[in-house]
Amino acid sequence: MSAESKMRKRPKQWRSRVVAAVLFSFFCGQVGGAPAADPSQMKTIFVFGDSLSEGLAISPRQAWPMLLVEKLRPIGPNFRVINASASGSTTEGGLRRLPPHLEHSINIFVLELGINDAFNGIPLEQTSANLQSIIDQVKTRNPNASIVIVGIQFPIAAPDSEYAAAFVKMFGELAAKNHAALVPNLLEGVMGDPKLNLPDRIHPNAPGHRVLVENVWRVLEAIAREVSDRASSRDPNPSG
Repeated sequence: MSAESKMRKRPKQWRSRVVAAVLFSFFCGQVGGAPAADPSQMKTIFVFGDSLSEGLAISPRQAWPMLLVEKLRPIGPNFRVINASASGSTTEGGLRRLPPHLEHSINIFVLELGINDAFNGIPLEQTSANLQSIIDQVKTRNPNASIVIVGIQFPIAAPDSEYAAAFVKMFGELAAKNHAALVPNLLEGVMGDPKLNLPDRIHPNAPGHRVLVENVWRVLEAIAREVSDRASSRDPNPSG
């Protein structure tokens, strides 16, 4: 009947058409973090994504999560960024690898997952449920954590436009449901630009990641300032 139901019946055919049209896949993952001062004073920004956030074929310090470190310095000295993004991660894979990370305090949780589900023909309902479960687990362990959901948009020429539209809409719906901030499109200004991608024309290069961090920072800056102000108001003598 609908395009979405047809996609479910023929996930392999749909996936091959999307890959051919979009030329977009994600492979490697890296973990990095800014050096911490006094751990009890640190405010943690935790990035949980796939290779778009890991930074394929570039130095971990060149990936957009680590580029946040410099942007955070004017706000306060006690921010650290942990990039727990992993190669080719689906939302189901994210659920499996999340629990060990929840042993540590998280102030801002940045969630960038879902595109690999689309390429594997996973129904949107399952992708959305997995993302919601990830958010629920983070909020259970860190009730005061701010959540940032990072969306990805398909090109207009995606072969199944109904699915693509529903996929984009999913991120906004999750953000509204969870009172989370939304980065509408991580790849804005990067997708399809050969100067901002690796020679494979698929993955952002180091200059591309400098654009990605700006896309995220437009949303994250106000949240980081709020977290910093909140911490300062609790400490009547921050300089000790």
